[in-house]
Amino acid sequence: MSRATVLEELAAAALLRAGELREGTDLDTLYQEALLFEKRDFAAALGNPGLSVVSEIKRASPSAGAIREVDPAEWGGGYQREGASCLSVLTEPDRFKGSLEDLDAARNNTTIPVIRKDFTVDEAQVLEAGTRADAVLLIAALFDAATLARYVSLAVEVGLTPLVEIHDEEEADLALESGARVIGVNNRNLKDFTVDLGTFERLAPKLAGATLVAESGVRTVEDARRMRDAGADAVLVGEAAMRNPELVARMASLT
Repeated sequence: MSRATVLEELAAAALLRAGELREGTDLDTLYQEALLFEKRDFAAALGNPGLSVVSEIKRASPSAGAIREVDPAEWGGGYQREGASCLSVLTEPDRFKGSLEDLDAARNNTTIPVIRKDFTVDEAQVLEAGTRADAVLLIAALFDAATLARYVSLAVEVGLTPLVEIHDEEEADLALESGARVIGVNNRNLKDFTVDLGTFERLAPKLAGATLVAESGVRTVEDARRMRDAGADAVLVGEAAMRNPELVARMASLT
């Protein structure tokens, strides 16, 4: 399989899961549950003084393969003690080996906001996130302008913080037009999986006014400092934190 199709494959699999969700769930009921689920303020946590760290729980990824087998409740609690401002939990089952149960376990054992990280391609999945998470990932590359704006609005309506992820100038414009207030710049090109921290440095000036999260490739305290100096309010640290959780405290202590 060509790496150029990884995002398309993940989105196609997510569409199938969304179809199953729609078949097995009454969407009006899901909407009400999402409205009633009490959220923690993800956006506010990212806006605290200093550099916020969003620590990620993921067992595997297409780029790294198997990373580490962990207990998500224990790991989430550990991240919080290390000073993480928020958690990111992968729920994609095939390539990332995640689940909604991982999300529940991590959130139930912590008091910090948690984002459901998956390949959201259907409004039903936004509602599903709203019944158990505080924020939802929306990858701009998967949407046209009108659809992205609709999903951002729906997320806000049910109390979720939508984190809109971008990788280039065109997607930056899409994110701003959608009304997103929290924007993640992915330093990893999802077409060829190369990583370049310069992506964030290039795009950050175009995103004035938004809360900015630097994603992917942040492996050291020096990387985190570089992203902070380029305008990041937060860094999302996945594989590096899974391999060495102590990095979280060192990044979070940057002032």
